[in-house]
Amino acid sequence: MFGDFGLPDAVTEQGQDNMVWLWRIFLIGAFAVAGLIWVLVITSILRFRRRSDEIPNQRQYNIPFEIGYTVAPLVVVAILFGLTVYAQDGFTSLSDDPDLEVEVEGFQWQWRFDYLDDEVVINGSEQAPATVVLPVGRTIRFHLVSNDVNHSFWVPEFLEKRDLIPGIDNQIDVNITQPGQWIGRCAEYCGLDHWKMTFDVIAVPGDEYDAWLAEARARPQPLVMGTPDVPLPSADGSNTNAASGGGGS
Repeated sequence: MFGDFGLPDAVTEQGQDNMVWLWRIFLIGAFAVAGLIWVLVITSILRFRRRSDEIPNQRQYNIPFEIGYTVAPLVVVAILFGLTVYAQDGFTSLSDDPDLEVEVEGFQWQWRFDYLDDEVVINGSEQAPATVVLPVGRTIRFHLVSNDVNHSFWVPEFLEKRDLIPGIDNQIDVNITQPGQWIGRCAEYCGLDHWKMTFDVIAVPGDEYDAWLAEARARPQPLVMGTPDVPLPSADGSNTNAASGGGGS
C-alpha cells in the first residue's frame, strides 16, 4: 500500500521479514509526529495571534498537559524500541543446519571468501574485486572475521550489515530469494583505501550454483580475481570470466 519509501528492494527473506515493515512503521510514525507538530504550530499561530494590547491570562502550570507531553514521547520511544528489538532478533537468529557456510574475511583493502567444507577460496585483488557466488533458496551462513581493523559487510539489497571486528565471532544467516547481481561494500572506514573495498555478489538457482561449485573446486586454489580462468556464472545463467572485469550492477 505504502511502498518501501525509498528502501532498496529486499532480495533476502531476512530483509523482507525484519526490515521492510519496521522501516514503514518508523517512516509513517515520523510523518505522523511531524504532522501533529505542524497542526499544533498552525493552531497556536491562528488561535493565539495578537488581537489587542490586553495581556492574556497567565498560568504557571497545566498539570494534565505537562503529563501528556511527558508520557506520550516515552510511550512512542518504548514502542519503537520494542519493535526494533523484535526485528533485530530476527536478523540475529541462526539456523541449526545451514546449507552453506562461507567465511568472509575483510582486510586492508579487499575481501576473501572461503567456502568452508567445499575447498573453494576466492580472493579479491587490485585488478578486480572479489565475487561471491551464492545459491537462491538456501540458507547461507556468513562467518565474518577480520585480522587487522574493523570492517563492515554490507550489501544494500540484503537490508542488513554486520561489522567484522578482530577477535569477535560475528555470524549472520541469509536466504536469497531471487537471482541477481549486486555490489557489496565495506561500510566501516578502515583506512586510506577504504573506498576500494567493494565486492560483487552473484546469486543463481541451486542447480547452476552446484555446477559452478564443481567447476570452481577443480581449479587451483585460491581463485584470485583478475586472473585468467576464474569461472563465474552470471545472474542470467551464462558464464563469465574474472579476467573480463568482475564488476556488479
